[in-house]
Amino acid sequence: MAKPRVKIKFDERGLKKAVQKAAEKTARGMASDLTRALNGLTPTYQGRPLDEVKQAVQSTWKRHSGGGSITDPELTEFAEKIASGGRVEVRAK
Repeated sequence: MAKPRVKIKFDERGLKKAVQKAAEKTARGMASDLTRALNGLTPTYQGRPLDEVKQAVQSTWKRHSGGGSITDPELTEFAEKIASGGRVEVRAK
C-alpha cells in the first residue's frame, strides 16, 4: 500500500508577523515589570546619594530584565528621578 503524501504549506509572512507580535508583547511586559520594580525603590532611596541609587537601579534592572544592561544615561536619569522622589517609566522600544 502506498504511503499518503502530505503537503505542508505555511504562510511565512504570517509566521514572521506572529513572532514579531509575541516579541512586542514580551517587551511591553518586561517594561511594565521594570517600571514597577524601579518605582518600588523610591521609598528606600529617596534623598540618598546618587551613586547608591545608581547601584540599586542597576541591580534591579539586571534582576528584572534577565541579566540585561542599562545605558549610563538611562541609569543616571532613573537614579536622579528616584533620588528626588519622582517616578520613572520604562518603555519598550
